[in-house]
Amino acid sequence: MMKKLALFDLDHTLIPLDSDHAWGEFTTRIGWTDAGEFKRRNDAFYAQYQAGTLDIHDYIRFTTGPVRQRGPGAAAQAHARFMREVIGPAITPQARALVDRHRQAGDQLIVVTATNEFVTRPIAASFGIDELIAVNLARGDGGWITGEIAGTPSFREGKVTRVGQWLKGRGLDWADVDITFYSDSLNDLPLLEKAQHPVATNPDERLRATAVQRGWPVLELFKAN
Repeated sequence: MMKKLALFDLDHTLIPLDSDHAWGEFTTRIGWTDAGEFKRRNDAFYAQYQAGTLDIHDYIRFTTGPVRQRGPGAAAQAHARFMREVIGPAITPQARALVDRHRQAGDQLIVVTATNEFVTRPIAASFGIDELIAVNLARGDGGWITGEIAGTPSFREGKVTRVGQWLKGRGLDWADVDITFYSDSLNDLPLLEKAQHPVATNPDERLRATAVQRGWPVLELFKAN
C-alpha cells in the first residue's frame, strides 16, 4: 500500500493570517523595531510574496534581523508570548478538525511552509504536527542564526525539492506516496501539481481560478457557516 501524506501549507491555509508578517508586527509592538520603517518594508515584502516576486533571501535577512540582535533567550521568550497573544487565538476549530481527520485516518502529517523554522516550528507543534518542512536558517559558530538560508528554501519550486529530500531520507520516492496538499497560494502550484489530491484552501484569486479550471476542490476553511 502507498503511504498517505497530508501536507499543509501554513499561512492563510491552517491559520487565517501570515505568521511571518504577524511576527514582524509583533516585534514592532514589543519595541524591537522602528514602527514606521519596519511596517513599510514588511508590507512591501508581503506584497511581493502575493505577487510571486519575493526574493526569499532578502526577506529572510530582513525578517530575522530583530531576532538575531536580541539573541536566543529573548527570542524564545518573545515567541512564546507571540504564540499566546497572536497565534493561539487565531487557530480555529475547523483547522484543528481538518488536521485531526487526517491524523485519525493514519496519514503522515507534514507542515510545508515558506516561512522560516524559527517562526513556524512552535505553530506546527501546536497542531500536534512534528514534521516541519520550512525555510531552514543557517547558524554561525555560536549556534545562533546568521540571517542566511541553509539549503534549499521551501518556497515555490523549492517545496517540491524539499519534499523530495524528505522522501529520499526515508527511503521513499514520489511513486511510493499518495499526497493530499492543502494550500491557499498560486506560489505553491509546483507542489500542488505533484500531489494526487491538491486542495485549494482559502485560495487567493489566482489559485481559485486555476482550481476551477482544473477541477480541483476548493475548501473555505475559515468561512462562517
